[in-house]
Amino acid sequence: MTAPLTAEAHEYGLVGDGTADDGPALQKLVDALGDATAGDGRPRTVRVPAGRYLIRDRPVLWRSGVSLVGAGRGATCFALTNPGAPTQPVPLAWFTTAQHGAGRDHHIADVTFAHFEIDGLGVETEEYEVLAKGLGLQYVLRGRFSDLWIHDTAATGFGCDFLRDTVVEGVLTERCGRQDPGEKMGGAGIGIGVGGWGPVERLAVTDCTARGNGTNGIFLELQQDDWVPPRGIRLTACHAEDNRYGISDWGADGLLVTGCTMLGNHVAGFDVSAQGTTSVGGRGGLVTGCVIDGNAGDGVALGNTPGPYGFHGNRVSNNGRYGYWEHNLAGGDQEPATDIVLESNDIHDNALDGIRVDAPLHEPAIFGNRIRGNGRRAAPEARGGGEGVHCGPLSLTDERADWLPGGHRGKELTIGGGPGGPGGPGGPGGAEATTEVTAVVTAVVTDNTATRLALAPLRPGADTAWPHGTPGPGTAYRLPGPARRSHRRRGRDPPVRARQPRPGRRAPPHPGPRGVDRARGHLDGRPGLRQRLQRQRLGVDPFRLGAERRTLARQRRVTRVVQVTHMAHVTHVAG
Repeated sequence: MTAPLTAEAHEYGLVGDGTADDGPALQKLVDALGDATAGDGRPRTVRVPAGRYLIRDRPVLWRSGVSLVGAGRGATCFALTNPGAPTQPVPLAWFTTAQHGAGRDHHIADVTFAHFEIDGLGVETEEYEVLAKGLGLQYVLRGRFSDLWIHDTAATGFGCDFLRDTVVEGVLTERCGRQDPGEKMGGAGIGIGVGGWGPVERLAVTDCTARGNGTNGIFLELQQDDWVPPRGIRLTACHAEDNRYGISDWGADGLLVTGCTMLGNHVAGFDVSAQGTTSVGGRGGLVTGCVIDGNAGDGVALGNTPGPYGFHGNRVSNNGRYGYWEHNLAGGDQEPATDIVLESNDIHDNALDGIRVDAPLHEPAIFGNRIRGNGRRAAPEARGGGEGVHCGPLSLTDERADWLPGGHRGKELTIGGGPGGPGGPGGPGGAEATTEVTAVVTAVVTDNTATRLALAPLRPGADTAWPHGTPGPGTAYRLPGPARRSHRRRGRDPPVRARQPRPGRRAPPHPGPRGVDRARGHLDGRPGLRQRLQRQRLGVDPFRLGAERRTLARQRRVTRVVQVTHMAHVTHVAG
């Protein structure tokens, strides 16, 4: 068969009607173009017009020098399915070390995958299979992955490893990791193994979106613990939402994360830890200019890293636990992290501490941050049910409630457990709780108004918080009280904690029970006694105090930004 530089798919047997199996014709065409490229060194391209191309039971073994270009995502769609091979993963294109001997000297080079959709909903394996990806290539040199939409795959959507001199741009992954319960390897939107090419890999991931994926939105993972963590990897202008973790660094060196948004993820917005296959955390990374907001767990969770790591000019806000949490997971590196830098970040309105350190640090620098309004999880225990209580797919409303806005952020809502449920006869509203729910159901509160709780989805990609359907009207519920000051620690060392002022020490951003007295004269005249005492206590107006107290007031004004106590393992704090 003659092998032109550009091959039109319909001229070589691909149908694209959504019924015929186009896999064999595509494999034959890729082999022919791959042989021609190996012969004359000239890369080829397969152009695929609009249509739905079925890839059934067998993935396409890819060849070096062969590109695949569609008519646009949403126009050209490759539908993956395996009805005749329930144990067989079916990525669109694959080339791996274990199955095909991929390596530095046997790699895929000069390929482009662009402008098409991959629908993985038709693949269902008997057990979770990490290879049931959308794209599954290893050892790619000079590759470009552009304008792709990959969704509903059983495992990772874009699961390509060891990408050198490669660009991944404009890739949208949604609801990938469909068969991953959150405890398996893979199951991400964009998962990239690193280290195969050595200490430098030169990879750019830009303008990608990962939403509702089973584990990570975007993550980098060192594949062998005896490899040197690679440098030269950059993530720019990416968006991670409603994943288990937003963006994770599990083994890179000097990862640059710039201008990204990490919103509404279930465990953490940005994670550095030893959860990858090699139990190696990232190191030397820089996170700058990012918005890490509204995650059900922590904004930034960092541990198992020897350091350094730097966070500069980020907004970390409205998260359901800590804004920044330093801690080490069991099984990973436990040595003190060196040169951790938190500088010029805006850390505010997180449910617990703005900054919490539960692992030893060596020479950290925490300075110039604006830390305010944290400790939002301050509302007392609440019970209710009966008239005025109704649920939506991602909400619970009690029309008679008067909750502190944001005061239940990050709490676990409980309903069910029998007639009247957790409201009980003695709780407020318990006597009127009429709906019988025998199963105890919990959901995580992401935020609340005075009468409405917003709830996290049951799992990433789900459209409801309820495992057995939306509860009926009058359902009894319970919310626990404020967070306790004692926390379970993962090691034997006492926590090093960056505390925030207790709620009420300063005016909250919305009217609250402990707001600043707005009596006449507060803004346009001499402040009253209450305001003067408050200013003296916080040190915000030192020139109104006596000369002998000015030095103390200045010290308080500085330490009000970050107060670090129990410094048993922190040898130096710059600032």
